Amino acid sequence: MLTTTLSFENLHNHGELFANMLRARRELFIVHNKWDLPEAMGMEYDQYDTPASRWVVVHDELGQVLAGNRLTPTTAKCGIYTYMIRDAQKGLLETIPSHLLYEEAPVSETVWESSRLFVSHNVPAGIRRRVHAQLVLEISKAARNLGATQCLTLLNANWPRWAGRVGVDMTAMGPVMNIAEVDNQVVSMNFASNLH
Repeated sequence: MLTTTLSFENLHNHGELFANMLRARRELFIVHNKWDLPEAMGMEYDQYDTPASRWVVVHDELGQVLAGNRLTPTTAKCGIYTYMIRDAQKGLLETIPSHLLYEEAPVSETVWESSRLFVSHNVPAGIRRRVHAQLVLEISKAARNLGATQCLTLLNANWPRWAGRVGVDMTAMGPVMNIAEVDNQVVSMNFASNLH
């Protein structure tokens, strides 16, 4: 099991890995979850997949994607868009309620957003926890390398059951909301105590 953090600067070094990650996202979010999201050439994407973002990918030696995640700086801007949680709070996204945070969405060089977190349905049940833990570990490393002390993420509200297992300090930042028949909640992953 390998982990790679992709950016527009290093995509060319990793063959089809970026495209494979977008294909895996399509398989999960569009085909399995039946979300209405943009797609092209068998890949899912949205307005936040820009050169400002990074993508953490857990994969095998052949480039088969096991899990993935996108990191976007909260300082990002692309037209009217910034980052998903903030844009939802501003009422720009129809599918996510605007009351998802207790306070105003932060804009800071030390706060990034973690989004599109997934573990492929092709990952056998026996290693799903290990793959998920590896993904979260790599997200924390990548975030710290980018100067982040905190990541905001919209997660399944069952996060308290596994947060301790993956060794990340997590705090609820908003109410539990039902989105697409799943209870979700914005959570802060705090990396400040792990910075060296």
